[in-house]
Amino acid sequence: MFKEPLQKIVDNVEGGIAGLVMGFDGIAVESYTREGHKMDITTVGMEFSFILTQVRKAAEILDVGSVQEVSIKAEKLLIVIRVLSPEYFLALALSPEGNFGKGRYLMRVVAPRLQAEL
Repeated sequence: MFKEPLQKIVDNVEGGIAGLVMGFDGIAVESYTREGHKMDITTVGMEFSFILTQVRKAAEILDVGSVQEVSIKAEKLLIVIRVLSPEYFLALALSPEGNFGKGRYLMRVVAPRLQAEL
């Protein structure tokens, strides 16, 4: 149910490595890793779910509205996270030189379909 949209996002973005739908509790709903990559996207998602929860709390305290998207650029990885609901998020892992803009666009386009299925 979620594998196809994840695969569509990852395989259609230059530098796409993996995608994930996960609960803020750190439990993965579905994941997809592009062939030839050995990334454990579930572990990455679990680690960043805690940080994302803290960012959401900070936004609430600051009264800036709900968090919709977060990106984290590291030396070897770029992660884009889009909040789907109060309980779930969508994450995309890209190589540092990956097409960040196209990844964000595809996540935005696919998000309503994923939200309807949650």
